[in-house]
Amino acid sequence: MASVPLGCSLPLRTLYLPSRQHKAFDAICCCASTASTAHSLSKRASTETPGESLKPIVVHGDPPTFVTAPWMPNSRHFGNTACLLVSVLTRSTVSRSSVIGALSSNMFWCKLWLNILWLELLKVLGKCWRVGDLHGDLDKARCALQMAGVLSSDGRDLWVGGQTVLVQLGDILDRGENEIAILSLLKSLDIQAKAYGGAVFQVNGNHETMNVEGDFRYVDSGAFDECAEFLEHLEICNHNWEEAFIGWVGVSKRWKEERKLVQNHWDPWSVVKRQKGVIARSILLRPGGPLASELARHAVVLKVNEWVFCHGGLLPHHVEYGIERINKEVSYWMKGLSMEDDYPELPFIATKGYNSVVWSRLYSRDTEDLQDYQINQIQSILQETLQALGAKGMVVGHTPQATGVNCEFNCRIWRIDVGMSSGVLDSRPEVLEIREGRARAIRSKRDGYTSSPYRMSSTSGCSGHTQLHLNLESDTEGERLDGFNRITASGVHLQQKPYSCFLNSGILA
Repeated sequence: MASVPLGCSLPLRTLYLPSRQHKAFDAICCCASTASTAHSLSKRASTETPGESLKPIVVHGDPPTFVTAPWMPNSRHFGNTACLLVSVLTRSTVSRSSVIGALSSNMFWCKLWLNILWLELLKVLGKCWRVGDLHGDLDKARCALQMAGVLSSDGRDLWVGGQTVLVQLGDILDRGENEIAILSLLKSLDIQAKAYGGAVFQVNGNHETMNVEGDFRYVDSGAFDECAEFLEHLEICNHNWEEAFIGWVGVSKRWKEERKLVQNHWDPWSVVKRQKGVIARSILLRPGGPLASELARHAVVLKVNEWVFCHGGLLPHHVEYGIERINKEVSYWMKGLSMEDDYPELPFIATKGYNSVVWSRLYSRDTEDLQDYQINQIQSILQETLQALGAKGMVVGHTPQATGVNCEFNCRIWRIDVGMSSGVLDSRPEVLEIREGRARAIRSKRDGYTSSPYRMSSTSGCSGHTQLHLNLESDTEGERLDGFNRITASGVHLQQKPYSCFLNSGILA
């Protein structure tokens, strides 16, 4: 878009067109969609494999620690799109210069054209979505992934996110009965995403480290059954881990249905059956076990571009210790290996103690219960941590937020665990996207999804609180005025009444 010297800023205001021009606009949009789709499909079919022309996502560290994901597509895409659309409409070949000249001579068509190109931009821009704790609830996990636009809704579990980067904040294990199925789904989506320039990243949470340590206090009875059934499935696959693990999400439903057919009233209290499940879980999740080794592929701390992701919270002494070192030590421990001694030791700084990476709740505390000096101390700690990493902000899970996805400390910390699992709060799924100084949270409804555009802003004079204003009243640009500052929110608004509140409270899991 930099090649179009028209001095216009995007996104533009919604155009209000006369009826005749409305028809022209609809026709052009229809042609634009058809032409762009046909062009991309024919080009892919004839000359490219998925992801061939895309800039790669660069990953450093094993497990992944630093990720560079290019968000902006090649600007040539827009020039080609403009020429293609004009060619479709005029049935002749045109150049980019003639397109720009024609638009410059007519301001109405200029605005119309730029709106169309903006729609094209939104289709191809790389995105980064954040998903919080899932705790074994496969239905809620699928709902969240579909809301993020990365999972097909036809039941085939296909990646439809293109270049999107998805980050899941851990705590897939415990409190639900479909833990391995969720892990299998995310693994399958990651493989598919890489073919199109996208990726799926996971960070391990405290419930992953607890299970590898042998702490099964929060395991659902159905999850023990799933472990036993998965071991049988692994034997059927001749112990081919990749085949069994990736395919489990597709066959786990059948295994569960067969289990319910033969289940009797006393099965949940059957000592023998429970013992079988505990043994199976121990085999899978002990250090060096196949599922523990799979979890070892994921980081505890992940930095994607200028944002840091971890389950509980990152503190200055963690950064000083080294986040890549933390990731390696946890990974080695989960694999049953040791970096120095013969026996793998549990990495205390990452996995044990109230101020470890996976257990810390410092940034998730309800600031209404804190004194001003405590809020200032927490904000200072957060600022020191982010500066040490060269990061803009941090995203955490771990502590369910009764009010939904929210931020604190001038939106430098985002808390996205909404307790969506039926084993936690059974709340509506929410996902978060942060891009270009704006945040967009999507919350599911009974009959669809609610898209809530946020404008991040600093609010002075409110003791470190950040107030988020969600304009959900209409489908036009809306302005909200409060006592602190003026905030404009633009986007697709699906609710009928406005919603605005302080989003800074949470409850402990």
